[in-house]
Amino acid sequence: MSAIEAGSKLGLEMEMAVARRGSGRSHPVGGYFEALASIKRARGEDAAVYPLGKRAGGVSGPDGDSGVDNGYNLLETAFSPVQGGVGGLDRLGEKVAQELRDARQALACEDAMLLNVSEHPDCSLDPDWYDAVRADRPIYRELVGHRGWLHRAGIDAKAQNGPCTSVGIGQAARALNAVLALAPACIALFANSPLQAGRATGLKENRLTLWDRVFRHARFAGDHWLQRLPERPFDDLGDYFRWMFGGPTASRALSVVPSQGYKSAASVYLAGNPSLRRFLESAQWPGRHAETGEFVMLRPHSGYFEYSQFAHFLDARWRYRLAGPVPLDELLAAWTRPGGIEDLHGRHGADGYIEGRACGAVFADAQLRDEAGIGVASTAPLSPSAVQFGLMRNLDEAERLWRDWGWLRLRGMRGVAMREALDDDTVHALARDVLDVARAGLPEGERRWLGYADHVLRTRRTGADRLLELWNAAPGSRAEKLACVSARREVLD
Repeated sequence: MSAIEAGSKLGLEMEMAVARRGSGRSHPVGGYFEALASIKRARGEDAAVYPLGKRAGGVSGPDGDSGVDNGYNLLETAFSPVQGGVGGLDRLGEKVAQELRDARQALACEDAMLLNVSEHPDCSLDPDWYDAVRADRPIYRELVGHRGWLHRAGIDAKAQNGPCTSVGIGQAARALNAVLALAPACIALFANSPLQAGRATGLKENRLTLWDRVFRHARFAGDHWLQRLPERPFDDLGDYFRWMFGGPTASRALSVVPSQGYKSAASVYLAGNPSLRRFLESAQWPGRHAETGEFVMLRPHSGYFEYSQFAHFLDARWRYRLAGPVPLDELLAAWTRPGGIEDLHGRHGADGYIEGRACGAVFADAQLRDEAGIGVASTAPLSPSAVQFGLMRNLDEAERLWRDWGWLRLRGMRGVAMREALDDDTVHALARDVLDVARAGLPEGERRWLGYADHVLRTRRTGADRLLELWNAAPGSRAEKLACVSARREVLD
């Protein structure tokens, strides 16, 4: 079994809300990707623009993929992993700073900017806006048309900052449990979305109401179930995948070829909507092609197990890639044994990481620089990565911490953290404990990357508090308030 040290590789999925300069209105990018590629090429990078449907959809290069999330008003950069360990956060921080400089320069070509929010404060969710702005990915036709998701509930640039920390397969379930259980602290520390549609929501991190709203009236009850933290921690990865792929769940559409990417693959809807586990245990299963409607008999393949790993929407995921295919009969047998998936995937070269999803997007802006100084403000985009990296390198203490607090107690604190953030004394105490454990796990020279989180903990002023203060103090109509706020909340590199 792999003995990979936690944090030997570090990555990041960084989402950024785009706004029109001057007005602050949500802005779908136009020629942004061509401009971004030109900037990167001028620096000698091999940057290529790729399409999404009939539009440019992103730029791929050696440092990662600069694209969009669900819509053209929400940019997402998925950074290629950097070497972790000592100096890892510094290496990742350099790439983040460069990407923000490039993005700001490219957006200036269309009189746009990045807004320091984890949800645009005054943006439409109506169907016309959704149709105009949504990224053209085949998967969205399945999610909306077949599964009945209210996908447009997230088209107002709800943005997260997702740290990706490598973990050995033998520690994967423990690491996942720790990040999931301690998520209320991260929700509170990086809360940055108190407004929606120009009105205060009563929450500090309204962004995280998204999943309940998307799945509440979905066709399959299991979709809503898969965004709620279970009532107990996962025993091992087999337990985690049984929760995700068994019980009341209905398999997502499966690609005709298991090796295709899930967002763009030609897919098949399985007849009768079985769980993935039922499908994998069958000899074959009937379905229909999502594009042509033709009848298809789909044969189970172990690749569908790996393909479907994205199927839930908790505050963290275990993401992995195998070096080669696993025989299906071995997979099914291993799935029934305690620790069996870990043993099997260890033998087949699993390369995996914890994808954190609890932290709202937070960046440096003029308001934060004035309050905390340039040094602290500059750590904001990477502070979630520092927290997760520190917890993973101090996993025994992180596990001891969540067990002392109690899984069900922490499960109940999630909603409190969304609503009150650090105004709640109990959430504040948890955040203090989490930062202490994370700090002890970090190399001494890189503890400075906790600067933003430390500042927020000390002052109890989150990005949401700062944004509300600006919004309430700004005079005039909603449009005038938005213009006033955006001038102070423009992302600075």
